[in-house]
Amino acid sequence: MAFIHLLKGKTHVFGISHSFSYEGIKCPMCSRFVIPEDVEYHLVMCLTKPRINYNEDVLSEDKGECVICFEELEQGDTIARLPCLCIYHKVCIDAWFQVNRSCPEHPNN
Repeated sequence: MAFIHLLKGKTHVFGISHSFSYEGIKCPMCSRFVIPEDVEYHLVMCLTKPRINYNEDVLSEDKGECVICFEELEQGDTIARLPCLCIYHKVCIDAWFQVNRSCPEHPNN
């Protein structure tokens, strides 16, 4: 684990500063806390996990709130429907996938 350095409550993973606590080190990809012994394995798994594919569609009726931006999902909006059937604005989920590789509402699936 030569790439991890602990300094005053911070970790430096791949040159990026991250928080750590008694629960472990916070993963920069999935935000889970990982014990120091498992960090290398966890990071490899997070960084190589494929992004979820989704179906793009245009809403035919209002569908409630996008949990990423908290704006309403309205008729005519371009949305992404994930395999778990959650829907989000397409631009919101594309931005989410730049940092995360799972559904915002089902991160462990």
